[in-house]
Amino acid sequence: MRKNLKNIGLIAAGLATGVFATLQLSASAQQAATAPLPLDQLRLFAEVFGQIKHEYVEPVDDKKLLTAAIKGMVSSLDPHSSYLDKTDYEELQEQTKGRFAGLGIEISSEDGLIKVISPIEDTPAFHAGIRPGDLITRINDKPVRGMTLDNAVKQMRGDPGTKVTLTIFRKTDDRTFPITVTRALIRVQSVKMKIPAPGYGYIRITSFQERTVPDLAAKLQDLARQQPDLKGLVLDLRNNGGGLLQSAVGVAGAFLPDNAVVVSTNGQIADAKQTFRDTYDNYRLPSFDSDPLKSLPEIFKKVPMVVLTNAYSASASEIVAGALQDHHRALIVGKTTFGKGSVQTVRPMTADTALRLTTAYYYTPSGRSIQNKGIRPDVPVDQYAEGDPDDALVTREVDYSNHLANTQDPNEKKEQEAREADRLEQLRLLEEQNDKKTPEQRRKDRERKPVEFGTPDDFMLQQGLNKLEGKPVMESKSYSERKLAQDKPAPSASAPIVVKPALPATPGADATPASGAQGANAAPVPASAPVPASAIQ
Repeated sequence: MRKNLKNIGLIAAGLATGVFATLQLSASAQQAATAPLPLDQLRLFAEVFGQIKHEYVEPVDDKKLLTAAIKGMVSSLDPHSSYLDKTDYEELQEQTKGRFAGLGIEISSEDGLIKVISPIEDTPAFHAGIRPGDLITRINDKPVRGMTLDNAVKQMRGDPGTKVTLTIFRKTDDRTFPITVTRALIRVQSVKMKIPAPGYGYIRITSFQERTVPDLAAKLQDLARQQPDLKGLVLDLRNNGGGLLQSAVGVAGAFLPDNAVVVSTNGQIADAKQTFRDTYDNYRLPSFDSDPLKSLPEIFKKVPMVVLTNAYSASASEIVAGALQDHHRALIVGKTTFGKGSVQTVRPMTADTALRLTTAYYYTPSGRSIQNKGIRPDVPVDQYAEGDPDDALVTREVDYSNHLANTQDPNEKKEQEAREADRLEQLRLLEEQNDKKTPEQRRKDRERKPVEFGTPDDFMLQQGLNKLEGKPVMESKSYSERKLAQDKPAPSASAPIVVKPALPATPGADATPASGAQGANAAPVPASAPVPASAIQ
Protein backbone atom coordinates (compact mmCIF):
# COMPACT_ATOMS: atom_id res chain seq x y z
CA MET A 1 0.00 0.00 0.00
CA ARG A 2 2.77 2.41 0.95
CA LYS A 3 4.43 1.88 -2.41
CA ASN A 4 1.27 2.82 -4.25
CA LEU A 5 0.90 6.03 -2.30
CA LYS A 6 4.49 7.20 -2.29
CA ASN A 7 5.06 10.77 -3.42
CA ILE A 8 1.38 11.34 -4.16
CA GLY A 9 -1.55 12.95 -2.47
CA LEU A 10 -5.00 11.70 -1.72
CA ILE A 11 -7.33 14.59 -2.03
CA ALA A 12 -10.97 14.73 -1.27
CA ALA A 13 -12.18 18.06 -2.40
CA GLY A 14 -15.82 18.89 -2.37
CA LEU A 15 -18.48 21.05 -1.05
CA ALA A 16 -18.14 23.23 -1.79
CA THR A 17 -16.08 22.08 -3.61
CA GLY A 18 -13.37 21.82 -2.83
CA VAL A 19 -15.51 19.00 -1.72
CA PHE A 20 -14.16 16.13 -3.53
CA ALA A 21 -12.54 12.93 -2.41
CA THR A 22 -9.48 12.37 -4.39
CA LEU A 23 -7.30 9.35 -4.54
CA GLN A 24 -3.93 9.52 -6.23
CA LEU A 25 -3.03 6.08 -7.49
CA SER A 26 0.29 4.70 -8.68
CA ALA A 27 1.71 5.42 -12.09
CA SER A 28 0.86 1.90 -13.24
CA ALA A 29 -2.69 3.12 -13.79
CA GLN A 30 -1.42 4.96 -16.84
CA GLN A 31 -0.62 1.65 -18.47
CA ALA A 32 -4.25 0.59 -18.82
CA ALA A 33 -5.12 -0.66 -22.27
CA THR A 34 -6.91 1.84 -24.47
CA ALA A 35 -9.06 1.23 -27.52
CA PRO A 36 -7.98 2.60 -30.92
CA LEU A 37 -8.68 6.31 -31.26
CA PRO A 38 -11.84 7.18 -33.24
CA LEU A 39 -10.28 8.68 -36.38
CA ASP A 40 -13.53 10.04 -37.77
CA GLN A 41 -14.20 12.03 -34.61
CA LEU A 42 -10.61 13.27 -34.52
CA ARG A 43 -10.93 14.47 -38.12
CA LEU A 44 -14.16 16.24 -37.17
CA PHE A 45 -12.39 17.90 -34.24
CA ALA A 46 -9.61 19.06 -36.55
CA GLU A 47 -12.14 20.45 -39.02
CA VAL A 48 -13.99 22.38 -36.28
CA PHE A 49 -10.70 23.71 -34.96
CA GLY A 50 -9.73 24.82 -38.47
CA GLN A 51 -13.08 26.54 -39.05
CA ILE A 52 -12.73 28.46 -35.80
CA LYS A 53 -9.20 29.54 -36.65
CA HIS A 54 -10.22 30.58 -40.15
CA GLU A 55 -13.66 32.15 -39.70
CA TYR A 56 -14.18 33.25 -36.08
CA VAL A 57 -14.83 36.97 -35.75
CA GLU A 58 -11.58 37.52 -33.79
CA PRO A 59 -8.25 35.71 -33.73
CA VAL A 60 -8.16 32.91 -31.15
CA ASP A 61 -5.03 31.69 -29.41
CA ASP A 62 -4.33 28.02 -30.20
CA LYS A 63 -3.36 27.11 -26.65
CA LYS A 64 -6.43 28.79 -25.17
CA LEU A 65 -8.72 27.04 -27.64
CA LEU A 66 -7.23 23.58 -27.05
CA THR A 67 -7.25 24.05 -23.26
CA ALA A 68 -10.95 24.92 -23.43
CA ALA A 69 -11.57 21.79 -25.52
CA ILE A 70 -9.78 19.61 -22.97
CA LYS A 71 -11.67 21.20 -20.07
CA GLY A 72 -14.98 20.66 -21.81
CA MET A 73 -14.18 17.04 -22.58
CA VAL A 74 -13.25 16.21 -18.99
CA SER A 75 -15.98 18.23 -17.25
CA SER A 76 -18.66 16.55 -19.38
CA LEU A 77 -17.94 13.23 -17.64
CA ASP A 78 -19.33 14.03 -14.19
CA PRO A 79 -19.50 16.93 -11.70
CA HIS A 80 -16.08 16.23 -10.18
CA SER A 81 -13.75 15.45 -13.08
CA SER A 82 -11.82 18.45 -14.40
CA TYR A 83 -8.66 19.54 -16.17
CA LEU A 84 -6.56 21.75 -13.90
CA ASP A 85 -4.59 24.48 -15.64
CA LYS A 86 -1.72 26.23 -13.89
CA THR A 87 -3.98 28.45 -11.78
CA ASP A 88 -6.37 25.63 -10.85
CA TYR A 89 -3.53 23.31 -9.90
CA GLU A 90 -1.84 25.90 -7.70
CA GLU A 91 -5.13 26.65 -5.95
CA LEU A 92 -5.77 22.97 -5.30
CA GLN A 93 -2.37 22.58 -3.68
CA GLU A 94 -2.92 25.70 -1.59
CA GLN A 95 -6.28 24.42 -0.36
CA THR A 96 -4.90 21.11 0.88
CA LYS A 97 -2.15 22.92 2.79
CA GLY A 98 -4.73 25.20 4.44
CA ARG A 99 -3.09 28.46 3.32
CA PHE A 100 -4.26 30.83 0.58
CA ALA A 101 -5.10 34.48 -0.04
CA GLY A 102 -8.71 35.46 -0.58
CA LEU A 103 -12.10 35.84 1.09
CA GLY A 104 -12.59 32.41 2.65
CA ILE A 105 -15.55 31.02 0.70
CA GLU A 106 -16.04 27.83 -1.26
CA ILE A 107 -17.87 28.52 -4.50
CA SER A 108 -19.26 26.80 -7.59
CA SER A 109 -21.18 27.72 -10.74
CA GLU A 110 -24.97 27.50 -10.84
CA ASP A 111 -27.29 28.77 -13.59
CA GLY A 112 -24.69 31.21 -14.83
CA LEU A 113 -24.09 32.68 -11.37
CA ILE A 114 -21.57 31.98 -8.63
CA LYS A 115 -22.99 29.98 -5.74
CA VAL A 116 -21.53 30.02 -2.24
CA ILE A 117 -21.15 26.47 -1.01
CA SER A 118 -19.89 27.47 2.39
CA PRO A 119 -17.96 30.29 4.09
CA ILE A 120 -14.92 28.98 5.94
CA GLU A 121 -15.07 29.66 9.65
CA ASP A 122 -13.09 32.61 11.06
CA THR A 123 -12.44 34.13 7.62
CA PRO A 124 -13.45 37.53 6.18
CA ALA A 125 -16.40 36.02 4.30
CA PHE A 126 -17.66 34.25 7.42
CA HIS A 127 -17.49 37.40 9.54
CA ALA A 128 -19.12 39.46 6.78
CA GLY A 129 -22.23 37.30 7.04
CA ILE A 130 -22.05 35.41 3.74
CA ARG A 131 -24.12 32.22 3.97
CA PRO A 132 -24.22 28.84 2.22
CA GLY A 133 -26.51 29.01 -0.80
CA ASP A 134 -25.98 32.73 -1.44
CA LEU A 135 -25.69 33.58 -5.14
CA ILE A 136 -23.09 36.15 -6.18
CA THR A 137 -24.51 38.23 -9.05
CA ARG A 138 -21.83 40.92 -9.28
CA ILE A 139 -18.19 41.34 -8.26
CA ASN A 140 -17.25 45.00 -7.90
CA ASP A 141 -20.22 45.92 -10.13
CA LYS A 142 -19.16 43.47 -12.85
CA PRO A 143 -21.98 41.00 -13.68
CA VAL A 144 -20.93 37.38 -13.18
CA ARG A 145 -23.51 35.86 -15.53
CA GLY A 146 -21.54 34.14 -18.24
CA MET A 147 -18.27 34.63 -16.33
CA THR A 148 -16.21 31.46 -15.94
CA LEU A 149 -15.40 30.21 -12.48
CA ASP A 150 -11.72 30.93 -13.17
CA ASN A 151 -12.47 34.56 -14.00
CA ALA A 152 -14.64 34.92 -10.90
CA VAL A 153 -11.78 33.58 -8.82
CA LYS A 154 -9.39 36.12 -10.30
CA GLN A 155 -11.84 38.96 -9.62
CA MET A 156 -12.24 37.98 -5.97
CA ARG A 157 -8.61 37.36 -5.22
CA GLY A 158 -6.18 40.15 -4.49
CA ASP A 159 -3.67 41.50 -2.03
CA PRO A 160 -4.48 41.15 1.68
CA GLY A 161 -6.10 44.31 3.01
CA THR A 162 -7.80 45.28 -0.23
CA LYS A 163 -11.58 45.19 -0.51
CA VAL A 164 -14.06 43.60 -2.88
CA THR A 165 -17.82 44.25 -3.03
CA LEU A 166 -20.04 41.27 -3.78
CA THR A 167 -23.68 41.65 -4.78
CA ILE A 168 -25.57 38.82 -3.13
CA PHE A 169 -28.94 37.31 -3.98
CA ARG A 170 -30.26 35.36 -0.99
CA LYS A 171 -33.01 32.95 -2.02
CA THR A 172 -34.35 32.47 1.48
CA ASP A 173 -34.98 36.22 1.85
CA ASP A 174 -35.80 36.86 -1.82
CA ARG A 175 -33.61 39.95 -1.83
CA THR A 176 -30.41 41.33 -3.37
CA PHE A 177 -27.87 43.36 -1.41
CA PRO A 178 -24.13 44.25 -1.43
CA ILE A 179 -21.49 42.96 0.99
CA THR A 180 -17.99 44.43 1.12
CA VAL A 181 -15.29 42.01 2.23
CA THR A 182 -11.66 42.75 3.03
CA ARG A 183 -9.28 40.23 1.51
CA ALA A 184 -6.87 38.45 3.84
CA LEU A 185 -4.31 35.69 3.94
CA ILE A 186 -6.44 32.69 4.87
CA ARG A 187 -4.94 30.19 7.28
CA VAL A 188 -7.52 27.56 7.97
CA GLN A 189 -7.31 25.84 11.35
CA SER A 190 -9.12 22.63 10.54
CA VAL A 191 -9.57 21.27 14.09
CA LYS A 192 -11.23 23.09 17.00
CA MET A 193 -12.02 21.87 20.49
CA LYS A 194 -14.44 23.05 23.17
CA ILE A 195 -15.95 21.74 26.38
CA PRO A 196 -19.68 22.41 25.99
CA ALA A 197 -20.57 20.84 29.35
CA PRO A 198 -18.62 19.26 32.21
CA GLY A 199 -17.56 15.75 31.19
CA TYR A 200 -18.29 16.27 27.48
CA GLY A 201 -16.02 17.24 24.62
CA TYR A 202 -16.70 18.91 21.28
CA ILE A 203 -14.39 18.51 18.30
CA ARG A 204 -15.10 20.39 15.07
CA ILE A 205 -13.26 19.53 11.86
CA THR A 206 -13.79 22.13 9.13
CA SER A 207 -11.80 20.36 6.37
CA PHE A 208 -9.36 17.48 5.97
CA GLN A 209 -5.91 18.98 5.44
CA GLU A 210 -2.33 17.78 5.71
CA ARG A 211 -2.12 18.68 9.40
CA THR A 212 -5.61 17.57 10.42
CA VAL A 213 -4.63 14.22 11.98
CA PRO A 214 -1.76 15.56 14.16
CA ASP A 215 -3.86 18.61 15.08
CA LEU A 216 -6.76 16.32 16.06
CA ALA A 217 -4.43 14.20 18.17
CA ALA A 218 -3.18 17.31 19.98
CA LYS A 219 -6.72 18.54 20.64
CA LEU A 220 -7.78 15.12 21.95
CA GLN A 221 -4.74 14.98 24.26
CA ASP A 222 -5.69 18.42 25.57
CA LEU A 223 -9.31 17.34 26.05
CA ALA A 224 -8.23 14.25 28.00
CA ARG A 225 -6.13 16.43 30.32
CA GLN A 226 -8.96 18.89 30.91
CA GLN A 227 -11.68 16.23 31.25
CA PRO A 228 -10.10 13.08 32.74
CA ASP A 229 -13.57 11.63 33.41
CA LEU A 230 -14.87 12.15 29.88
CA LYS A 231 -18.45 10.88 29.47
CA GLY A 232 -19.13 11.68 25.83
CA LEU A 233 -17.76 13.28 22.67
CA VAL A 234 -19.36 15.21 19.81
CA LEU A 235 -17.55 15.18 16.45
CA ASP A 236 -18.88 18.00 14.26
CA LEU A 237 -18.54 17.52 10.47
CA ARG A 238 -21.19 20.03 9.41
CA ASN A 239 -20.25 22.22 6.42
CA ASN A 240 -17.10 20.12 5.96
CA GLY A 241 -16.80 19.60 2.22
CA GLY A 242 -13.91 17.14 2.30
CA GLY A 243 -10.16 17.19 1.89
CA LEU A 244 -7.37 14.63 1.95
CA LEU A 245 -8.38 10.99 1.98
CA GLN A 246 -5.44 10.06 4.22
CA SER A 247 -6.65 12.58 6.76
CA ALA A 248 -10.14 11.08 6.70
CA VAL A 249 -8.67 7.62 7.35
CA GLY A 250 -6.62 8.98 10.25
CA VAL A 251 -9.55 10.85 11.80
CA ALA A 252 -11.71 7.71 11.72
CA GLY A 253 -8.79 5.71 13.10
CA ALA A 254 -8.59 7.95 16.16
CA PHE A 255 -11.89 6.46 17.31
CA LEU A 256 -11.97 2.98 15.74
CA PRO A 257 -10.22 -0.23 16.85
CA ASP A 258 -6.74 -0.82 15.45
CA ASN A 259 -6.65 -2.17 11.90
CA ALA A 260 -10.35 -1.40 11.35
CA VAL A 261 -11.57 -0.93 7.78
CA VAL A 262 -12.42 2.71 7.08
CA VAL A 263 -13.25 2.71 3.37
CA SER A 264 -12.79 0.68 0.21
CA THR A 265 -12.65 1.76 -3.42
CA ASN A 266 -13.57 -0.03 -6.62
CA GLY A 267 -12.93 1.04 -10.22
CA GLN A 268 -11.81 -0.28 -13.59
CA ILE A 269 -8.09 -0.61 -12.94
CA ALA A 270 -6.39 -2.76 -10.32
CA ASP A 271 -5.02 0.19 -8.34
CA ALA A 272 -8.56 1.52 -7.92
CA LYS A 273 -9.57 -1.63 -6.03
CA GLN A 274 -8.23 -0.98 -2.55
CA THR A 275 -9.18 -1.29 1.09
CA PHE A 276 -8.00 1.36 3.55
CA ARG A 277 -7.60 0.37 7.18
CA ASP A 278 -6.72 2.79 9.96
CA THR A 279 -3.00 1.95 9.93
CA TYR A 280 -0.28 4.59 9.90
CA ASP A 281 0.74 3.76 6.33
CA ASN A 282 -2.75 4.72 5.17
CA TYR A 283 -2.87 8.15 6.85
CA ARG A 284 0.77 9.16 6.76
CA LEU A 285 1.50 12.47 5.01
CA PRO A 286 4.70 14.47 4.37
CA SER A 287 3.78 17.09 6.97
CA PHE A 288 4.53 14.71 9.89
CA ASP A 289 7.15 11.98 10.34
CA SER A 290 5.75 9.92 13.23
CA ASP A 291 2.36 8.43 14.07
CA PRO A 292 0.33 11.19 15.80
CA LEU A 293 -2.26 8.66 17.02
CA LYS A 294 0.22 6.28 18.63
CA SER A 295 -0.01 7.74 22.13
CA LEU A 296 -3.66 8.75 22.00
CA PRO A 297 -5.48 7.93 25.28
CA GLU A 298 -7.49 4.71 25.04
CA ILE A 299 -10.63 6.51 26.20
CA PHE A 300 -11.20 7.81 22.65
CA LYS A 301 -11.68 4.27 21.38
CA LYS A 302 -14.52 3.73 23.87
CA VAL A 303 -16.17 7.00 24.86
CA PRO A 304 -19.77 7.33 23.61
CA MET A 305 -19.90 9.53 20.50
CA VAL A 306 -22.27 11.35 18.23
CA VAL A 307 -21.32 12.82 14.85
CA LEU A 308 -23.11 15.95 13.61
CA THR A 309 -23.75 16.16 9.85
CA ASN A 310 -25.73 18.28 7.41
CA ALA A 311 -26.25 18.54 3.65
CA TYR A 312 -22.88 20.28 3.29
CA SER A 313 -20.97 17.37 4.86
CA ALA A 314 -19.43 15.76 1.81
CA SER A 315 -16.84 13.38 0.46
CA ALA A 316 -14.15 12.80 3.11
CA SER A 317 -16.67 13.80 5.79
CA GLU A 318 -19.00 11.09 4.53
CA ILE A 319 -16.17 8.56 4.64
CA VAL A 320 -15.57 9.29 8.33
CA ALA A 321 -19.27 9.37 9.24
CA GLY A 322 -19.96 6.17 7.29
CA ALA A 323 -17.09 4.30 8.95
CA LEU A 324 -18.11 5.31 12.48
CA GLN A 325 -21.74 4.44 11.72
CA ASP A 326 -20.98 1.04 10.16
CA HIS A 327 -18.73 0.03 13.05
CA HIS A 328 -21.47 1.10 15.52
CA ARG A 329 -18.90 3.43 17.04
CA ALA A 330 -21.06 6.57 16.93
CA LEU A 331 -24.58 7.74 16.27
CA ILE A 332 -25.06 10.16 13.39
CA VAL A 333 -27.18 13.14 14.48
CA GLY A 334 -28.42 15.83 12.11
CA LYS A 335 -29.20 15.76 8.40
CA THR A 336 -28.54 13.48 5.44
CA THR A 337 -25.15 14.32 3.94
CA PHE A 338 -24.33 15.52 0.42
CA GLY A 339 -24.04 12.11 -1.25
CA LYS A 340 -20.69 12.14 -3.07
CA GLY A 341 -19.54 8.55 -3.25
CA SER A 342 -16.83 8.74 -5.91
CA VAL A 343 -13.06 9.06 -5.83
CA GLN A 344 -10.96 11.36 -8.00
CA THR A 345 -7.33 10.81 -8.98
CA VAL A 346 -5.24 13.94 -9.36
CA ARG A 347 -2.49 13.12 -11.85
CA PRO A 348 0.11 15.67 -13.01
CA MET A 349 0.08 16.05 -16.80
CA THR A 350 2.86 18.64 -17.13
CA ALA A 351 4.99 20.55 -14.64
CA ASP A 352 2.09 22.88 -13.84
CA THR A 353 -1.13 21.18 -15.00
CA ALA A 354 -3.02 18.10 -13.85
CA LEU A 355 -6.04 15.92 -14.57
CA ARG A 356 -8.58 15.34 -11.81
CA LEU A 357 -10.45 12.25 -12.96
CA THR A 358 -13.10 10.12 -11.30
CA THR A 359 -11.52 6.68 -11.07
CA ALA A 360 -13.56 4.74 -8.51
CA TYR A 361 -16.60 4.54 -6.31
CA TYR A 362 -16.00 4.32 -2.59
CA TYR A 363 -17.83 2.12 -0.11
CA THR A 364 -18.38 2.23 3.62
CA PRO A 365 -17.07 -0.73 5.67
CA SER A 366 -20.34 -2.65 5.24
CA GLY A 367 -20.13 -2.21 1.47
CA ARG A 368 -22.66 0.61 1.06
CA SER A 369 -22.29 3.07 -1.78
CA ILE A 370 -23.59 6.45 -0.65
CA GLN A 371 -23.43 7.93 -4.15
CA ASN A 372 -26.49 10.21 -4.56
CA LYS A 373 -27.82 8.99 -1.20
CA GLY A 374 -25.50 10.35 1.46
CA ILE A 375 -25.02 9.13 5.01
CA ARG A 376 -28.43 9.09 6.62
CA PRO A 377 -28.64 10.09 10.28
CA ASP A 378 -29.59 7.71 13.05
CA VAL A 379 -31.27 10.63 14.77
CA PRO A 380 -32.61 13.27 12.33
CA VAL A 381 -32.34 16.74 13.89
CA ASP A 382 -32.87 20.23 12.45
CA GLN A 383 -30.41 23.09 12.72
CA TYR A 384 -33.07 25.39 14.18
CA ALA A 385 -35.59 24.52 16.86
CA GLU A 386 -38.43 25.82 14.69
CA GLY A 387 -37.34 23.58 11.78
CA ASP A 388 -35.44 24.09 8.54
CA PRO A 389 -37.98 24.84 5.79
CA ASP A 390 -35.22 26.24 3.57
CA ASP A 391 -33.79 22.73 3.16
CA ALA A 392 -35.86 22.48 -0.03
CA LEU A 393 -33.39 24.95 -1.56
CA VAL A 394 -30.32 22.83 -0.77
CA THR A 395 -28.48 21.28 -3.72
CA ARG A 396 -27.02 17.80 -3.28
CA GLU A 397 -25.03 15.46 -5.54
CA VAL A 398 -28.20 13.88 -6.93
CA ASP A 399 -29.38 17.27 -8.19
CA TYR A 400 -26.54 17.64 -10.71
CA SER A 401 -27.58 16.67 -14.22
CA ASN A 402 -24.45 14.63 -14.98
CA HIS A 403 -24.01 12.91 -11.62
CA LEU A 404 -22.84 9.31 -11.56
CA ALA A 405 -25.42 6.62 -10.88
CA ASN A 406 -25.52 4.54 -7.73
CA THR A 407 -24.73 1.08 -9.10
CA GLN A 408 -26.29 -0.64 -6.08
CA ASP A 409 -29.74 0.88 -6.55
CA PRO A 410 -31.83 -0.43 -9.47
CA ASN A 411 -34.69 1.91 -8.49
CA GLU A 412 -32.58 5.05 -8.40
CA LYS A 413 -34.38 6.84 -11.25
CA LYS A 414 -37.81 6.39 -9.65
CA GLU A 415 -36.44 7.53 -6.29
CA GLN A 416 -34.96 10.64 -7.89
CA GLU A 417 -38.25 11.47 -9.57
CA ALA A 418 -40.08 11.08 -6.26
CA ARG A 419 -37.47 13.21 -4.51
CA GLU A 420 -37.80 15.98 -7.09
CA ALA A 421 -41.60 15.90 -6.81
CA ASP A 422 -41.30 16.17 -3.02
CA ARG A 423 -38.82 19.01 -3.36
CA LEU A 424 -41.12 20.97 -5.67
CA GLU A 425 -43.96 20.50 -3.21
CA GLN A 426 -41.76 21.72 -0.37
CA LEU A 427 -40.82 24.77 -2.43
CA ARG A 428 -44.50 25.48 -3.10
CA LEU A 429 -45.30 25.28 0.60
CA LEU A 430 -42.32 27.48 1.41
CA GLU A 431 -43.54 30.13 -1.02
CA GLU A 432 -47.01 29.99 0.51
CA GLN A 433 -45.56 30.44 3.99
CA ASN A 434 -43.42 33.35 2.85
CA ASP A 435 -46.41 35.04 1.21
CA LYS A 436 -48.29 34.92 4.52
CA LYS A 437 -45.50 36.51 6.56
CA THR A 438 -45.92 40.00 7.90
CA PRO A 439 -43.30 42.69 7.19
CA GLU A 440 -42.07 42.25 10.77
CA GLN A 441 -41.60 38.50 10.27
CA ARG A 442 -39.73 39.13 7.01
CA ARG A 443 -37.47 41.58 8.77
CA LYS A 444 -36.68 39.04 11.49
CA ASP A 445 -35.92 36.41 8.84
CA ARG A 446 -33.47 38.75 7.12
CA GLU A 447 -31.77 39.62 10.38
CA ARG A 448 -31.52 36.05 11.64
CA LYS A 449 -27.85 35.22 11.83
CA PRO A 450 -26.47 31.81 10.87
CA VAL A 451 -25.87 29.51 13.79
CA GLU A 452 -22.36 29.69 15.17
CA PHE A 453 -21.35 26.06 15.54
CA GLY A 454 -20.23 24.97 18.96
CA THR A 455 -22.07 27.67 20.93
CA PRO A 456 -24.97 27.37 23.41
CA ASP A 457 -27.26 28.66 20.62
CA ASP A 458 -26.34 25.70 18.42
CA PHE A 459 -29.59 23.71 18.56
CA MET A 460 -28.25 20.63 16.75
CA LEU A 461 -25.27 20.45 19.09
CA GLN A 462 -27.54 20.69 22.12
CA GLN A 463 -29.62 17.79 20.79
CA GLY A 464 -26.44 15.79 20.28
CA LEU A 465 -25.47 16.42 23.88
CA ASN A 466 -28.97 15.43 24.98
CA LYS A 467 -28.50 12.13 23.17
CA LEU A 468 -25.22 11.51 24.95
CA GLU A 469 -26.75 12.40 28.32
CA GLY A 470 -29.82 10.21 27.82
CA LYS A 471 -32.19 13.18 27.64
CA PRO A 472 -35.08 13.59 25.18
CA VAL A 473 -34.10 14.68 21.68
CA MET A 474 -36.27 16.89 19.47
CA GLU A 475 -36.20 15.15 16.12
CA SER A 476 -36.49 16.87 12.74
CA LYS A 477 -39.81 18.40 11.75
CA SER A 478 -39.16 17.25 8.17
CA TYR A 479 -41.10 14.11 7.25
CA SER A 480 -38.73 13.33 4.36
CA GLU A 481 -35.68 13.59 6.63
CA ARG A 482 -37.23 11.28 9.21
CA LYS A 483 -38.18 8.81 6.49
CA LEU A 484 -34.66 8.77 5.09
CA ALA A 485 -33.31 8.01 8.56
CA GLN A 486 -35.67 5.05 8.87
CA ASP A 487 -34.99 3.68 5.38
CA LYS A 488 -31.22 3.24 5.51
CA PRO A 489 -29.89 0.85 2.84
CA ALA A 490 -28.83 -2.57 4.08
CA PRO A 491 -25.19 -3.71 3.82
CA SER A 492 -24.44 -4.77 0.26
CA ALA A 493 -24.29 -8.47 -0.60
CA SER A 494 -21.68 -7.57 -3.22
CA ALA A 495 -19.55 -5.56 -0.82
CA PRO A 496 -15.86 -5.40 -1.74
CA ILE A 497 -15.14 -6.29 1.90
CA VAL A 498 -16.93 -7.84 4.83
CA VAL A 499 -16.63 -6.16 8.21
CA LYS A 500 -17.44 -7.46 11.65
CA PRO A 501 -18.59 -4.34 13.50
CA ALA A 502 -16.89 -3.30 16.70
CA LEU A 503 -18.88 -3.43 19.90
CA PRO A 504 -21.01 -0.30 20.17
CA ALA A 505 -20.19 2.53 22.52
CA THR A 506 -23.75 3.45 23.40
CA PRO A 507 -24.62 7.13 23.81
CA GLY A 508 -27.55 7.96 26.03
CA ALA A 509 -28.53 4.51 27.22
CA ASP A 510 -31.70 5.92 28.73
CA ALA A 511 -32.89 7.57 25.54
CA THR A 512 -35.29 6.05 23.07
CA PRO A 513 -33.31 4.47 20.22
CA ALA A 514 -33.81 5.70 16.69
CA SER A 515 -36.05 3.58 14.51
CA GLY A 516 -34.19 0.50 13.33
CA ALA A 517 -31.41 0.73 15.94
CA GLN A 518 -29.64 -2.43 16.93
CA GLY A 519 -28.51 -3.41 20.39
CA ALA A 520 -29.33 -1.44 23.50
CA ASN A 521 -29.14 1.91 21.74
CA ALA A 522 -26.56 1.49 19.03
CA ALA A 523 -26.77 2.89 15.57
CA PRO A 524 -28.06 0.63 12.79
CA VAL A 525 -25.59 -0.15 10.38
CA PRO A 526 -18.05 4.67 2.02
CA ALA A 527 -13.10 12.28 -0.86
CA SER A 528 -13.17 17.13 -2.15
CA ALA A 529 -15.94 19.09 -3.53
CA PRO A 530 -19.53 18.21 -4.24
CA VAL A 531 -20.04 20.54 -7.11
CA PRO A 532 -19.59 20.51 -10.87
CA ALA A 533 -16.65 22.86 -10.61
CA SER A 534 -15.58 24.79 -7.59
CA ALA A 535 -12.89 26.76 -5.88
CA ILE A 536 -12.05 28.33 -2.56
CA GLN A 537 -11.63 32.11 -2.48
